[in-house]
Amino acid sequence: QVQLVESGGGTVQAGDSLRLSCQISGAFFSLNSQSWYRQTPGEERELVARLSDRGTTKYADSVKGRFTIFKDDAQTLVLQMSNLKPEDSAVYYCNVKPHYDPRSQFWGQGTQVTVSS
Repeated sequence: QVQLVESGGGTVQAGDSLRLSCQISGAFFSLNSQSWYRQTPGEERELVARLSDRGTTKYADSVKGRFTIFKDDAQTLVLQMSNLKPEDSAVYYCNVKPHYDPRSQFWGQGTQVTVSS
């Protein structure tokens, strides 16, 4: 089955950069979309960045200009984060949706990002 494993999280100072990676395995099918979400305690999970099968990207207004989503290779989804702010602190999750059934999706376990003031 599909497995997503995030890595790269940690604790950094405001203004620092961080690179999150998502290793995708078991996805023997094309992906309709690959995304990064984030969630803080008690809040709704938020879409941060999305990469479509057409290569188009979409970012949340709060991270636009600071975050970049791209594929480092066929099995690695990356979220490059720069000029981090305390408001960016959250658990970041990798998400993929198969082309054969966009209604279904898979999630990673999440990686914690903490940005101190």
